[in-house]
Amino acid sequence: MIKKIFSVFLTISMLSSLAFADTQKNKNESVKKMTRTEICNENMQKLFNSTMAQSGDDVEMMQILQKYIFGEVFTTGELDIKTRELLTVVSLTTQQTLPQLKAHINAALNAGNTPVEVKEAIYQCAPFIGFPKTLNAISVMNEVFKERGIKTPLESQMTVTEENRHEKGLAIQSPLYGDEISAALKGLPDKMGEKTADFLTEVCFGDFYTRKGLDIKTRELLAIAVLVTTNNTEVLRSHILGNIKAGNTEAQITAAIIQCMPYTGFPNAINALKTLKDTLAK
Repeated sequence: MIKKIFSVFLTISMLSSLAFADTQKNKNESVKKMTRTEICNENMQKLFNSTMAQSGDDVEMMQILQKYIFGEVFTTGELDIKTRELLTVVSLTTQQTLPQLKAHINAALNAGNTPVEVKEAIYQCAPFIGFPKTLNAISVMNEVFKERGIKTPLESQMTVTEENRHEKGLAIQSPLYGDEISAALKGLPDKMGEKTADFLTEVCFGDFYTRKGLDIKTRELLAIAVLVTTNNTEVLRSHILGNIKAGNTEAQITAAIIQCMPYTGFPNAINALKTLKDTLAK
């Protein structure tokens, strides 16, 4: 009897798997048959409740960028639309392109991100780009929230105290990066190198990485967007390895870099892709 039940269960599971595979195959084939203009319009409808520009003083520029971003880049790699928009929000925050940031905060929410997820993506930028730029982006974010009727301040996502922020930060930092920063800064006058390493542990990993709202994998992937945007290939190399240890795949990291390309330009993105390839080879 048990064998019979198991056999039925196995058959059902196999049929379900085949059905899912067929659905995915049909979906992929359907996308392949669509033109980039059709894909662009479909994505723009989800994100902006509109389609490709048809009029305006610079309609040609708008159509070039829209078909490139939403009709091509958005189909490259296996990132979902929510993650793509968070990466975009982080890149625009890093660049301080605030009008575009406002549009993409709205798009990130339209893509299915929660207000907390958007907030955490922007907060996550602070250790990498500094607090003034992050505060500028937070101001834009709160403006969008108010326009959409989202009550602020949002619920706190903090999980650490003054007493345990170093311990909790180190628990995240060590498995991903070991003691590479403290070792690199050791020997500076008056032990200021060690103090700087403590700041990194306590602020970046303690105050920010421990927050709720985004998991470590997502936070690490968003760090890639900052480093591609700033063209910081040395730190990018370290965070590529940190991403892999956090559970992101090589394909996800590659797609994240390419997702930033329309916003940073080709040189920064190609430098990042070369750094990725070199890091993986070593």
